[in-house]
Amino acid sequence: MVFDTYSRSRLQSWIADGYLTVDGEQRRTRDKVLGGELLSLQLPPDLLADMLSEADGDGMSSFVPEPMDLDIVHEDEHILVINKPAGLVMHPAPGNRRGTLLNGLLHYSAAQAGVPRAGIVHRLDKETSGLCVVARTLEAHTHLVRQLQAREMGRTYTAVVVGAVPINGTIDAPIGRHPRDRKRMAVTDGGKPAVTHFECVERYLGCARVMVKLETGRTHQIRVHMTHIGHALIGDPAYGRRLAVLPRQVAEVPAVAGFKRQALHATRLTLINPGNEEEMSFDAPMPQDMLHLCAELRDIADAALRAESDRNNG
Repeated sequence: MVFDTYSRSRLQSWIADGYLTVDGEQRRTRDKVLGGELLSLQLPPDLLADMLSEADGDGMSSFVPEPMDLDIVHEDEHILVINKPAGLVMHPAPGNRRGTLLNGLLHYSAAQAGVPRAGIVHRLDKETSGLCVVARTLEAHTHLVRQLQAREMGRTYTAVVVGAVPINGTIDAPIGRHPRDRKRMAVTDGGKPAVTHFECVERYLGCARVMVKLETGRTHQIRVHMTHIGHALIGDPAYGRRLAVLPRQVAEVPAVAGFKRQALHATRLTLINPGNEEEMSFDAPMPQDMLHLCAELRDIADAALRAESDRNNG
């Protein structure tokens, strides 16, 4: 077994979860060994799945390959870059084992069964649209995971948020499970470090379009951080603020009132190709629902400016 095939965080997680013991006891990842200790390794489930995949190509046999129209932005022998639509779940979960991106990947290429999670390296929320990268080999998967850990993978998002957002800023606040609602995340003292950078690119009436760059990749990070500073995403069902916080002429517009997902799109993805070590960048324009939302907000803002100008000149 060649352990340098696996990422540092993956090895550390096996130690932290107790699969590797020292003299029969679970130890911390930072503990040192002096020599003469007995190390015992119980095969972790993810490593066992990898070994089964290598042995018989059936390591993900419990997941059903399903035909799916994948919007593939880039493809080579090492990676796939996919523009995910809103509404598509990336990975099966209890009660939701069909119709996910993973099922579609297994149908697209049977070789994806030999890569952890069919090659999915980072996740987008179900209702977040945009770019994600998929590894096509175990080596590529490890390479991409290490890029994420080293913060070498660039991820830029477009979001439409409530309120008068500053021109730019950085949110450095730890994120963990919400103390009362375990299905949600929150800024909490006991959370993991999380850093988000944002820049306002267009102002509307009572809201704005912002570009957001992730330095870390915590669950729901953009949604939690923007809500934390008082600028929740329009349409966010879990973290969003009520439409009552918007001016009435904005809140009553069908494009706003009827926007039922968080207004968030993964616009740009920059990474190092595991095959040739070259930096690559990919872009995906906003989907139609967000384009329509922004167009309606722009029209409202323009109308308000014209009305104000008429009053001042009248």
